[in-house]
Amino acid sequence: MKHRKHIECTECTLQTSTLFEQLNEEEYALLNYDKNCQAYKRGDFIFHEGNHATGFYCVNEGIIKLYKTGPEGREQIITFAKQGDIIGYRSVLSKETFCTTAKVITDAFLCFIPATRLFKLVETNTDFSLKLIQQACKELGDANKYITDIAQKTVKERLAEVLLNLLEQFGRNEDDYLNIPLTREELANLVGTATESVIRMLSQFKSQGLIELKGRKIKVIKTNELKMISEQF
Repeated sequence: MKHRKHIECTECTLQTSTLFEQLNEEEYALLNYDKNCQAYKRGDFIFHEGNHATGFYCVNEGIIKLYKTGPEGREQIITFAKQGDIIGYRSVLSKETFCTTAKVITDAFLCFIPATRLFKLVETNTDFSLKLIQQACKELGDANKYITDIAQKTVKERLAEVLLNLLEQFGRNEDDYLNIPLTREELANLVGTATESVIRMLSQFKSQGLIELKGRKIKVIKTNELKMISEQF
């Protein structure tokens, strides 16, 4: 990991909507003073499930996957974080250990912000506190929906929904493929099924003309048809 030139929080906020757009000039200055920024390579870990949460992270560049590990060591991907997202803050607020592991899947640059600064902002800035609560509630709602999907949807329906969600969250690259590099195993961990099942279902989607495959790259072709499949239950 290498340190990189310090990035002002206002620069991040101008590039993409972030939680910190609620801050005033003095709060930005204090945040910039407290934070510690680092570059990470693909495969690096940001934090591990069970680690003591002394602060949280803001993503300036790259994609981070957050996952839980089952009893047999299998990953269950909970979500992904990209530019402008914050990770680890709920563990800080609840004063618990990190409930997930955060791993870099594309080269990234993150800023670590101490817990003391987060608590100070919560105490003094009501707009910041409200947006933080709204974000936590949205993540809770997403988690509840995921639990429902796992319980009630088929693998086919879940995979269709996952592909659409990835398209919405990360968009397409210059070649029109999903702008996130996932292995088949990672995709299976996100869907919540065996890798073989995902491979088989991707082949079915390809034969139906819903997607195109090129190595680990996936191009979504027929979004409406995938949406119909995802909403069948």
